[in-house]
Formats: sequence, structure tokens, C-alpha cells
Amino acid sequence: MSREEVDRALARLGAERDAVEAALLALQEHAGRRLLEGAALSGRTLERWSVAEPGLNLLWALFDRYAEALASAVAVRARRSRPGGPELAELSELLGGPAVTVSGGQLPDTGGPVPVRLVERLSLAELLERMNAWYATVYEVVAAADAVWSALPARIDLLLAELGRVRMLSGSVGVRSGAHPLADDLDGLERELTELRTEVRTDPLALWRPGRVPAQRGGGSGPAPGPVAGVVDTERFDRAGRALDGVRMELDGLLRLRDEAHERLQQVGDLLQRADATLAEARRARGEVLAKIAATEVPAVPGPTSALRERIGLAVELQQTGQWHRLAPLLDTLEDVAAKELGRARQSLTEVAQPLAVRAELRGRLEAYKAMAARLGVAEDPVVIERFEKARWLLWSAPCDLRAAAEAVARFQQALRPAAAPAAPAAAPMDRVDTYQDGQGEQGNG
Repeated sequence: MSREEVDRALARLGAERDAVEAALLALQEHAGRRLLEGAALSGRTLERWSVAEPGLNLLWALFDRYAEALASAVAVRARRSRPGGPELAELSELLGGPAVTVSGGQLPDTGGPVPVRLVERLSLAELLERMNAWYATVYEVVAAADAVWSALPARIDLLLAELGRVRMLSGSVGVRSGAHPLADDLDGLERELTELRTEVRTDPLALWRPGRVPAQRGGGSGPAPGPVAGVVDTERFDRAGRALDGVRMELDGLLRLRDEAHERLQQVGDLLQRADATLAEARRARGEVLAKIAATEVPAVPGPTSALRERIGLAVELQQTGQWHRLAPLLDTLEDVAAKELGRARQSLTEVAQPLAVRAELRGRLEAYKAMAARLGVAEDPVVIERFEKARWLLWSAPCDLRAAAEAVARFQQALRPAAAPAAPAAAPMDRVDTYQDGQGEQGNG
């Protein structure tokens, strides 16, 4: 090596020595290392730390040999301002040759078996490469454990505290262990989170997913601390959080039910009262149809359901005893059934009262045609008068023959045509009469 090459090598190696020392000091003071030394480890973390922990002391020993060899080279260079051939040869050996003697037992290869040689001679570059390899091994364990400890324990404790608040909430709505699935879910979540907290504290590396091979070797430059490649596995924590959110939402529903139960039960009662009133109106209309409409088969009106009222009584009892978790599905069912009962009553009234609606429509048409006759100036025509009186007599007599009345209204309308301008006549309600009577025939056949 020339003098210039020697000076450049000394400057580079001195900078590397400073970088290595800074990295080792940072690793020595790393929070993850202190936690690892004070924790009761198990599993994968214990296995990895049992290899990595001796490596930190070994790194300092290797660094001392590195610094001593570099100091020897600096001393040789300081002998003369312009070193001659013997000094340059010695410096070339110290800086580039296998000039550092270390114990073979202090240089186990993490990728293979421990060397059997008692001593080994290395160059400064080879010694730096060995330090880089050991540093990568130690730093990854320290940084990964610290990442897990920084990410999970506090979050787990917060989630456990929230679980405690949710458990108090569940007790206020009658959800207790062994009596409701939600309470069993809370017990399972508490066990899961407690086990996860214990695992995080004793075996953090079990929850670490590295982004590369753990024992990856360093390059030729000195080690540099930084973020380690990998992610904390939070799947179990996230799953527990989602499950707790689901339980909380169901409990919120029970709380709303507790506040709304009385009003909702009143609404169910109102629906049933309206259904009863509608059925009573249907029965009255059925009697009127049977008395006033001739040759008509009127469907029977169903009665109220006693079973539904028994279930309402059960719901009231559950409300009074605070069994909200049992009341919730029952009240949903009652609201649905009560709405259907009202719809059934309305449908029954519509079917029963249809003949009366047809008769009312025919009466309205007859009065409209009578007014048309007056406008056309044929109200005094004998044919018009005769057909009007015939239709009126059929519509206002009891029992009323709807088919005959509809035909009479149609004939009265036809009597107005000669006096009216040419136009398409309005359709008579015969179709509705036929449809109703056909439907009643089908019901009767059924």
C-alpha cells in the first residue's frame, strides 16, 4: 500500500470504528434489551434470546480487538511523517491482512456449527463482517420484542378495561354468566385477552412476523440501528376487539329496549285494538250485506287470536322482571304479528264490504246520469223516467240484486245516447259485479 492508500484506509477504518461503537452503545441502552433481560421469557423468544444475549458481550469483545488492531496501525503510521518501505509493509499487513488474533470459541457462526479452532486470525474487514452478523442477530431480537411490547400490552389492558365496563353494562340488563350467550361471550373474550397478555409479556416474538430471514448478514460497513423489517401480528387482538364491539352493540340494543319497551308494548296493544275494531266493522258490514244484498256469498270474518294476547301477557311479565334479553326477540315477533293481524282485519273488511261498495258506486253513477239527463233536456222523456225509476228502485230496495241493478243503470245510460253528442260511453260497473260474484263463487267452491 502507498502512503496515500494507508492514510485513506486509516480514515475509513476510524470512521467505521466510531460507527460500530455508537451502534453498540445504542444497542446497550435499547429499551427492548432492558426488558428482555428483566422478563421471564418462554417459547420462541427464550430460544432466540438465549442465542442473542451472549452476542452482545461478544460484540464488545470483538470491538475491543478491532479497536486495538486499529490503534496499533495508527501507532505505526505515527512513527514517521513519510513512512518508508518497512513501515508501509507493516501497515499493509495490519490494515489488509489477517493481523487480528481472536479466540475461535468467540466466533460461532450463527448459520452453522461452532468452529473447532481455538484461535483464528482475521483481517479487520472480516472482523467487521463478523460483528455485523452478530449485531443483526442481536438487534433483530431486541427490536422485534420492543415493537411487540410497544404495540400490544397497553392496548390489551385498555380492551380488558373496556370489557369490564361492558360486563357491568350487561349486568344492568340481566345478562349474566350461564344465563345468556352474551355473558358467555364476554367470559371467553376475557380468557382470550388474559392469555394473549401473558403471551405478549413472556413470548413477544410469537406475535412477530419478520419480513426477512432473521439472521441475515450485514454488509462491509459498520452496523446501523434502525427499524427492523417485520410487523406485529395483531390478528387475535383485532378479532377480540371486533367481538367486544359486537357484544356492546347487542347490549346497546337491550338498553334501548329497556327504555322503549313500555311504548312498544303500548303500540302492539294499539295495533290489536285497531284490528279488533276493524274486525267488528267487518262483522257489522257482513250482517248488512247479508240483509241488503241479494244472492251473495259473504266470507266469514275471523275472530281475534287468543294466543297472541297470551304472548303479550308474557311480554309484560318479562318487562316487569327486567328480562330484557328474553323480551327482545318476543317483542319483535309481537310487533310483526300485530301488524299482520291488522292487515288481515283490513283485508277481511274489504272483502266483506265489497258488495256495499259496488252498490254505492252504482248509486253514484245513477245520480250522475240523472244530472246528465237534465243537462241534455231529456229528463222528462218517458223512457228516461221509466228506466231511471227502475234502476233507482233496484238500488234502493232490500235485498238489492246487484247484477239486475247494474243492468238497469246501463239501460238508463243507453237511453241518454240519442240526445248526447257521439262519444264513447262510460263503462258500466258490470265488470266489478261480475268479478265480485265470480270471486265469491270461487270462494264458495273452495
